[in-house]
Amino acid sequence: MKTGLFAGWKARLRIVCMLMLLSVLAVGAGIGTAHAQEAAQTTPVPTEAVTTEPLADAQPAPAPAEAEAAAPSYDHGDVAWMLTSTLLVLLMVVPGLALFYGGLVRSKNVLSVLIQVLVVFSLVLILWVFYGYSAVFTEANAFFGSFTERAFLKGFTPDSVGNTPIAGLPDLLFVAFQSTFAGITTALIVGAFAERIKFKAVLLFSALWFTFSYIPMAHIVWGGGYLAELGAIDFAGGTVVHINAGVAGLVGAYFVGKRMGFGQSALKPHSVPFTYIGAMLLWVGWFGFNAGSAAAADTVAALAFINTILATAAAVLGWTLVEAVTKGKPSALGAASGAVAGLVGITPACGTVGPLGAIVIGLAAGVICVWGVTGLKKLLKVDDTADVFGVHGVGGIVGALLTGVFSSASLGGTKADLDIGHQVWVQLVSVGFTVVWCAVVTVVALLITKLVFGLRVNEDAEREGLDITSHGESAYES
Repeated sequence: MKTGLFAGWKARLRIVCMLMLLSVLAVGAGIGTAHAQEAAQTTPVPTEAVTTEPLADAQPAPAPAEAEAAAPSYDHGDVAWMLTSTLLVLLMVVPGLALFYGGLVRSKNVLSVLIQVLVVFSLVLILWVFYGYSAVFTEANAFFGSFTERAFLKGFTPDSVGNTPIAGLPDLLFVAFQSTFAGITTALIVGAFAERIKFKAVLLFSALWFTFSYIPMAHIVWGGGYLAELGAIDFAGGTVVHINAGVAGLVGAYFVGKRMGFGQSALKPHSVPFTYIGAMLLWVGWFGFNAGSAAAADTVAALAFINTILATAAAVLGWTLVEAVTKGKPSALGAASGAVAGLVGITPACGTVGPLGAIVIGLAAGVICVWGVTGLKKLLKVDDTADVFGVHGVGGIVGALLTGVFSSASLGGTKADLDIGHQVWVQLVSVGFTVVWCAVVTVVALLITKLVFGLRVNEDAEREGLDITSHGESAYES
């Protein structure tokens, strides 16, 4: 009896326990369902969760505000190209121009030329930041910008964009690129009166000339001034750089006077390999000078790039051919000089002429500049040590005038509505204006420099060489 009652009680206890367990499970399930429903109501399921595409391919679109904030205000490809171009122009000057000039002088003066190029370039870079950029690229009048509006780069920050003529570049990058143009233009002049000028005179003259010749010419052509309004075409510096520097070199050579022994004995270059290497560095660096002037990595830069290749090659062939015919033997010095002449000639035209036009311009510059450093130099009776005027002045004039011809779309250029006759006239006016402005400023700057420091070293110093007498060192000790 007890056993049966006990057995029945145990059975009923198991049933009660099972019912309690089921109840607990049911309550737990109900709570979980409620939480799931609540979550579903407060957090919508993303669209990607029900898509039939693989999750790896699902890229949720950013919110409009986030997308706008993430988008850069400049093109990274353009920035990379302009950084590279600035570096290439630096390569043109130091070491390119320095070696080119250094090889053309005698061994006792090579260091003096190297240091003049380097220090003049460095001086102008600093002056460019102080007031040069402001005076070129701000608006004041047809001949000068404001010297104070952007003085010391006022208003520019490391992150500022869109405050220069090239809105798609960081402001400081445009300033840096243009500073190298100012620096090389002024440094070009020192080759004309090398081997006999005082170092301190070079520095004072360079500061004056940069301020009153380079700055206004750059503003007049590139800063929206007089020649820009006239319609002159100067893509990368035919007038602003090469004619400007060439005329200054010619006037400077006259003022400083001829070297001792000039015309009586051969004053030969001490190292043609130096000059050759310098010329080839100039060619490489010139791609930054010309193609970089497009201020973007685009089709205009590509056009300037190939034109720089073709015009230089044509000038080398032209110069070499003339030497072979007139002298019987082509020279390495001539071929290197021809390369520079072609680079100078194509500079104003590189962004607006076609490849065939570039070949013609290069060939013309190569042939005519041979006469510039021989016949014209004798006619002018000037001791232009590194032929600054014969190559840069003459080559710049040839290039500037032919730009007015071959920029026409009818001859493969980019100007569809160009009236060749009118444009050549505008280019001629541009050349004439540059020659007169630069000549007057150079005369005044040299007169001031002569009054303050004097221009020329004494005869003993010139005879011994400027390396020792001006800088206390020698390039070749043994």
